[in-house]
Amino acid sequence: MHKLIMLRGNSGSGKTTVAKGLQELFGRGTMVLSQDMIRREVLKERDGIDPPALPLIKQILENGSENCEVVILEGIFIADWYRELFEAAIELYGSDIYAYYFDIPFEETVRRHQTRSKAAEFGADEMREWWKEKDYLDMIKENIITEDMSKDEIINEIYLRVCNG
Repeated sequence: MHKLIMLRGNSGSGKTTVAKGLQELFGRGTMVLSQDMIRREVLKERDGIDPPALPLIKQILENGSENCEVVILEGIFIADWYRELFEAAIELYGSDIYAYYFDIPFEETVRRHQTRSKAAEFGADEMREWWKEKDYLDMIKENIITEDMSKDEIINEIYLRVCNG
């Protein structure tokens, strides 16, 4: 059975870093489906209600369920705006969804953002506009990632949980 790892949370919380680390561990047959990559780079679109990237993300998620052992879906994915995506994920993966919400304080996400290559593209003001406090899902149980967990601890915990399924 194919498995889906969902990594959600505010900008600068560490989702992309963890996704890349997990892809390295799982190796071949692992797809990382990045909301930012699809939305910002492929489509050059903004996020919002009825997100323009949603249909494409759903198609890629379906392709991943058919062709990849592990799919890692990572992004902000605001719960209300992407409900249709989460419903599709449940249909495609059933109980093989490992969901994580990065519940990191705003100040820490800004600090982390300043270390990234895209730090010059936007700053704390924009991050504050996008901020959505504790945007937990009501349809999929999410494990909570906190700021006191290191990157390696997070990656190892998720990897072991998925492998031991």
